[in-house]
Amino acid sequence: MAKITKILSLILLFFIFTIFSSTPSNALGGKTQIKDVKTNKEIQDLGKYCVEEHNRSLQKKNNNGLLSFSQVVEAEKQVVSGIKYYLKISATTSSGAPKMFDAVLVVKAWEKKKQLLNFSPSPSPATK
Repeated sequence: MAKITKILSLILLFFIFTIFSSTPSNALGGKTQIKDVKTNKEIQDLGKYCVEEHNRSLQKKNNNGLLSFSQVVEAEKQVVSGIKYYLKISATTSSGAPKMFDAVLVVKAWEKKKQLLNFSPSPSPATK
């Protein structure tokens, strides 16, 4: 009986080791690229939410320069205490000029909460 228990323990350890050694590092807190961003309704809705929150904060400060959401063009996600999204958003300024913005937000679905952490103009490719 002890021999069977020992064998089962070794098999269990083998499976645990196999699972953790084959898990990609991005599943353990690293960023993961989101594919098909332009057709992903959830990601597009999150981008729209970011622009709306940005506009809401500008209105509180009596600031002009409200934006109109166009689309999310790139997105990454990271598992934290929730899911942290890194979005590159195309929006139109009040003067009609298209502009790119970087947004970071955390979604905690179990609490039905979203929090915009950062929303700022995206650096131009020449300055990266």
